[in-house]
Amino acid sequence: MDHLRDWIGRSEGAEDVASPVALTGLAAMLDHDNPPWPAGEVPPLGHWLYFLPKALQRDIAEDGHPHKGGFLPPVELPRRMWAGDTLTFHRPIRSGEAITRRSTIEEVTPKEGRSGRMVFVKVRHEISTAAGVAITEFHDIVYREAAKPGDAPVPGERPTGEAVWQRRIQPDPVLLFRYSALTFNGHRIHYDRDYCRDVEGYPGLVFHGPLSATMLMDLFLRENPGARVTGFRFRAKRPLFDIHPLTLCGAPTATGATLWVTDHEGFVAMSAELEAERS
Repeated sequence: MDHLRDWIGRSEGAEDVASPVALTGLAAMLDHDNPPWPAGEVPPLGHWLYFLPKALQRDIAEDGHPHKGGFLPPVELPRRMWAGDTLTFHRPIRSGEAITRRSTIEEVTPKEGRSGRMVFVKVRHEISTAAGVAITEFHDIVYREAAKPGDAPVPGERPTGEAVWQRRIQPDPVLLFRYSALTFNGHRIHYDRDYCRDVEGYPGLVFHGPLSATMLMDLFLRENPGARVTGFRFRAKRPLFDIHPLTLCGAPTATGATLWVTDHEGFVAMSAELEAERS
């Protein structure tokens, strides 16, 4: 897979407008009458509702993603997941502002793990307004081999701390569909149960990694209205499915919060660290 490293340094740009319509949809999906973020601003992680994929229908692969190649390297491994992110929020984005994004392939790293071959791709995004860079984001993508009969489940990891804030969520296909619609995400693992089971070997519809992160951010904002988030790091640990409940958890720290999601067995599915300035 050494040829994949030829993609390091590739860059592309995109333009958009921070439409308030998308933010209204986000607030509805998160079940808010009055969202806990400042009026007239894009909330932290709300920029994922913009710069949406624009692949033509004929360019969509079997998994619902655009065909591989182009900007991202053409990794041959079939399973593609959002592994984690590191974000720095430099300044607010106002609703209705023109925004730009510059994306660059920073790293392409093949690895061998207990589940077989993997390739990690790190992409740097810079989201800017007329005032300058608003968000710097390092997005980690992992490509994995297809599931095999008898594959061992992902090892479980218990939380290391006690939750001060908790919110239980019962996923369902409607919630997953609404997030896919907000982000124009055609990946079939989030809505096609037959494909999930028969092709990728999952027991149910896969709960989006960025939706878990968005809900952790929302948990913090519900508990800390008026706080200004300056940094956020999260790592996916274990898949979540619509057939089981999940629990959003968090605890304050001196600089922000520690956050995590547990699955129905109490194992950590996502961990996160948040930095914030409180008003």
